[in-house]
Amino acid sequence: MKKRACDVRLPRHSAGLELHVELPLDTSRHCLLAPNQRKPRQAGTLACTLVLAAHGFYSSSDDVVELNPSNFNREGIVKVGAVDADQHKSLGARSSQAIVDGAMNALRSLVKDRMSGRTGGSDQGRQSSGGGGGGGSKKDVVELTDDNFDNLVLNGEDVWLVEFFAPWCGHCKNLEPEWAAAATEVKEQTKGKVRLGAVDATVHQGLASRYGPADYEGGRSRSDIVARALDLFSSNAPPPELLEILNEDVLKKTCEDYQLCIISVLPHILDTGASGRNAYLEVMMKMAEKYKKKMWGWLWTEAGAQMELESALGIGGFGYPAMAAINARKMKFALLRGSFSETGIHEFLRDLSVGRGSTATVGGGALPKIHAVEAWDGKDGELPVEDDIDLSDVELDDLEKTEL
Repeated sequence: MKKRACDVRLPRHSAGLELHVELPLDTSRHCLLAPNQRKPRQAGTLACTLVLAAHGFYSSSDDVVELNPSNFNREGIVKVGAVDADQHKSLGARSSQAIVDGAMNALRSLVKDRMSGRTGGSDQGRQSSGGGGGGGSKKDVVELTDDNFDNLVLNGEDVWLVEFFAPWCGHCKNLEPEWAAAATEVKEQTKGKVRLGAVDATVHQGLASRYGPADYEGGRSRSDIVARALDLFSSNAPPPELLEILNEDVLKKTCEDYQLCIISVLPHILDTGASGRNAYLEVMMKMAEKYKKKMWGWLWTEAGAQMELESALGIGGFGYPAMAAINARKMKFALLRGSFSETGIHEFLRDLSVGRGSTATVGGGALPKIHAVEAWDGKDGELPVEDDIDLSDVELDDLEKTEL
């Protein structure tokens, strides 16, 4: 008798569990795929394969175990078994749909017995589970469904990192606290521009089928997930905006919202002209692009426009252009000691990134007073026009008679 077999396979991250059920079928019938599927998918889906055997039953010398109601639930994993459906009708019907349904039911029962003892199947169990030392808040992980996925992920402005999970999956349960901790940290570092989501693939099978989740090959710790999320963000995000310090709000918001704010004090426009200033600003923008993953703020001002700021940073009215990096939370700053060039600034910022370099306390222990100024118009500077002095009313003879 020819046989067909429905092959039910779990994803690789399900601890290598595989259940293979063979039942005698009329060769004119076809194995059915899972509902709404028309072709085998990647991990986490149900696929059907055709197996042709030379005999309807197996000899005692074969490694195939003949299954019956007395031993069906006792045989271990992983084994290949054969059931005579005519003799043991309680273990399966002859229709292909019934075979698929029976295989899935057996699979669910087996998974429940072999995993941690929890009965999966809903996101509620996942959310209520305890878990490891991730330390994050689960509220920062967005629960994605068939109803909100397109609107939030595909049509939104944010960058997304999405986990497809099964509640019974051991690796998924281990990942959960790390995912939650990473979601909180990524939200803070990117100001909510990168979000982590989770899809219960056992409930929202349409999404799982639609995207065919592949095995995740990256690290599974909080730091690994954060690094991956920031890489995605830096690949998709525009460079940070370079702002001129026009008032106190610009300085305060930038320095308080970001871990570091990078401030340049550029020479007066009369000393460089528009071309010279634009060259300095271009260097800054290149560095902002290079270090955009750090999520730093970038500011500049003209020499002499914010004297209190220069004094607080020890710039002191000379040595332009100058650059300082301020940590407003600690009220510490570091000064660029090298050249104001791509190479010099890169070395300066690289040292800051790894915790090297000397720092000092911001003068006064607080952000200094900032004066409101007009924005640069992008043009060359002009010398102030001096008023002509009318000397016609001055009696020069009287000046000559001045007594000593």
